[in-house]
Amino acid sequence: MRTLTASTVATLILAVTLVGCSSTPDTVPSASEHKPLMAFLVRHGEKADLSEDAELSAAGRERAEELARTLRSAEIEYVHSSDFIRTRGTAAPTAAEYGLEVELYDPRDLPALVERLRRMGGRHLVVGHSTTTPPMVELLGGRPSSVINEEREFDRLYIVTIGSDGAASSVMMRYGKAYNPTQD
Repeated sequence: MRTLTASTVATLILAVTLVGCSSTPDTVPSASEHKPLMAFLVRHGEKADLSEDAELSAAGRERAEELARTLRSAEIEYVHSSDFIRTRGTAAPTAAEYGLEVELYDPRDLPALVERLRRMGGRHLVVGHSTTTPPMVELLGGRPSSVINEEREFDRLYIVTIGSDGAASSVMMRYGKAYNPTQD
């Protein structure tokens, strides 16, 4: 698998952004239309240990900073995290970049979060887990790809865009230090 350069990542974000933009942003959607939504979904960064509510390791903190750098031009409006130290720590640098508070969600009730995101529209970062991020992508109408390697895969960044017509599209890319599946 190729590692994407910063310019390639920027180009992909711009392309996905343009897909999700409405040509008439000042119009009020009718009851049959949806507000455009762009959701950036990631798993938390690397954990310091195997405890239930582990903190981020040094590599995880670096990944969280890299996520903020990657999304610095994405115009994030909302940041969501499950209530774990590692997910809040992953979300914090991006929230700080945009002057936002991290909003907590219940990872056991993903349909409620999906409903909320669809109702709100806008641009959201959602930080979750290996077991919640692909299902969240799927609930939003995107393609979740394969199962995330629990022990070593922390670099997926999904972008799900839902247009005002309700049609969803998604892309999965990678950021930060690359996961190497041949090490499994």
